[in-house]
Amino acid sequence: MRKLATLSFVSLDGVMQSPSSAEEDPSGGFAKGGWAAPYWEDVMPQVESMAMSVPYDILFGRKTYDIFATHWPTAPKSNLSERLNAAKKYVVTSATDRLGWENSHVVSGDVVEELRKLKAQSGPLLQVHGSSELIQLLHTHELIDEYRIWTFPVVLGGGKRLFESGSVPRTLVHTASGNVMNGVSAAFYRAA
Repeated sequence: MRKLATLSFVSLDGVMQSPSSAEEDPSGGFAKGGWAAPYWEDVMPQVESMAMSVPYDILFGRKTYDIFATHWPTAPKSNLSERLNAAKKYVVTSATDRLGWENSHVVSGDVVEELRKLKAQSGPLLQVHGSSELIQLLHTHELIDEYRIWTFPVVLGGGKRLFESGSVPRTLVHTASGNVMNGVSAAFYRAA
């Protein structure tokens, strides 16, 4: 059985919407996109070493997949771009169009049951990047084994949150942490 971990970038007030750029996800009138970008240079080496250095497959919601798929296939060659491009990508979507990024596979229908089957297979870690709506579904159905959260020293006041109001209560156990000199902190938690 494979494990499933989330990888999330959040503000101090828990917002995870559109960390890289304003164009990423302006839904709901969110106008503060790009809030994490000034920290990337210092943060990404830690993210790579703590969460992306071992083999993994990626699980995406459709919006996040589309964002990644427009950038990474043509990104400059690096360890990160090679890992992301080579990884199997599972995309939760109801759309019927073809997924163009290599190694991409649709997850549809009874998504919760399909994800349980995916977790039951042998294979590397399943890692969710971004995908706030998918994380809510996974959390509700207790499919997340580990939450990997980078918290940035920014308060946004609104936007999509990692744990939305009404999230299922759950006790987590802290398993790892790390700090970056620019005030960003990492904390990993596993389901109790």
